[in-house]
Amino acid sequence: MKIMKDEIYLDNAATTPMSPGVIATITAEMIHDYGNASATYQIGRTARRAIDQARQEIASFIGAKEDEIIFTSGGSESNNTAIFETAKSRQNIGKHIITTAIEHPSVLNPLKELENQGFEVTYLPVDQTGHISLADLKAALRDDTILVSTMAVNNEVGTINPLAEIGKIVHEQSPAYYHVDAVQGLGNIDLDVKSMQIDLLSTSAHKVNGPKFLGFLYENSDLKLPSLVYGGEQEKKRRAGTENVPGIAGFGVAVKELADNSRASEQAEFAHFQQIILQKLDDAGVAYSINGGVGENVSHHVLNLWLHGLETNMMLTNLDLDGFAVSGGSACTAGSLTPSHVLTAMFGADSPRIRESIRISFGRYNTDEEVAAFAEDLVRIAKKHQAPTK
Repeated sequence: MKIMKDEIYLDNAATTPMSPGVIATITAEMIHDYGNASATYQIGRTARRAIDQARQEIASFIGAKEDEIIFTSGGSESNNTAIFETAKSRQNIGKHIITTAIEHPSVLNPLKELENQGFEVTYLPVDQTGHISLADLKAALRDDTILVSTMAVNNEVGTINPLAEIGKIVHEQSPAYYHVDAVQGLGNIDLDVKSMQIDLLSTSAHKVNGPKFLGFLYENSDLKLPSLVYGGEQEKKRRAGTENVPGIAGFGVAVKELADNSRASEQAEFAHFQQIILQKLDDAGVAYSINGGVGENVSHHVLNLWLHGLETNMMLTNLDLDGFAVSGGSACTAGSLTPSHVLTAMFGADSPRIRESIRISFGRYNTDEEVAAFAEDLVRIAKKHQAPTK
């Protein structure tokens, strides 16, 4: 058995390592720009400039205006703000919301709470590739639909939603706002909130080689939603709390690095990584299936594999012992005994896939050599424990 001296990290959908540029920026800000950005003296103004620069970089990257970017503690807060504050402010219009069956818990759980408060939620089903039917969306829209919320990219199987088509349908056929959870989309697909007719968009910095506990909510300036966090007048009275100046500056650098890189080139590299793994599995005769797909309309940073007859926990334990970090699904449910709601929605509660699948997810710092080493170990473990095929 080959024991790896250093861990090879292949769980970038859960979180990503901070880039050297981000670390350097955060460190410098912590040392030099320690002032409160709300203060009017020079060191406060210096901190404010760091925030303004990051906001400008981020707004430009998604085609938004600078005053439409609200810094938050991360994707969960951004999703909660978009959902709860839309519901609160628009319930006089209606109490119907549409989402999909494979959203992140930070979308699904707020919606469950709204159902307890008398709102009606339609959960659109998905096919075995993880895609919704646009016909189903059109049929579900009503005059009292106030919000449609969909992911940009699914965190477990990489499915990409047709955001522009959804935005067009939502705005042509209903009074609803369109909210996009772009936590997995930022950096993996091109995003333009105006052309895609997106009203609200949530992100998280730690998914794009930035710091943890930081994100932003894009809010179309025409919406004027109330705040989720009340207190001071930070973020133009839209999100109270003293700003995390070093983290925000680091987030700005992380987004600038995204802007300097080609999404198409990175996706091509991730697709290459996928093929390294799949080829080695094929050559060794390992029985497997792909959950979702590796073709069009998926982000190649995620590869979700059903390894026939091999329990997820057994595979994760063996891979971990050999120095490889992968997961069984969403990081937010990693310690839960509950089966993946994403795979359940795609394949049914009785499918063996929900207890025999692993998620591999790539990032910008992975190499061919790392992926090949992982694939070899995956084959070794699978051949040891998998029953021979007849």
